[in-house]
Amino acid sequence: MSTLVIHNDALRTVHRRRFRGVVVRAVLPKTVTVRVERRFRHPRVGRVVRVMRKFLAHDERGLAQEGDTVVIEETRPLSRRKRFRIAQVIQRAAREEGVTEEEEA
Repeated sequence: MSTLVIHNDALRTVHRRRFRGVVVRAVLPKTVTVRVERRFRHPRVGRVVRVMRKFLAHDERGLAQEGDTVVIEETRPLSRRKRFRIAQVIQRAAREEGVTEEEEA
């Protein structure tokens, strides 16, 4: 007697890594660079260590600007270095409206 097992891929939950970081570069179309800071206590020295990494993230709608705090979520590979997408923009950076580099000079 055999048992029939049905796998429903739609019900499978995927646990993706999520990081909170700051957008440091938003020049390329649909791509932003996000700096993620991680702090931990060094096991031997006991000192708090800051480690910063940069990730390329996909921004389909172009919502994120430089200085914004965002949450990025792991996804399938989108390009050679792009493995994350922007899940949420938490806080917008303070910007001065109407002031451009040409007006300052």
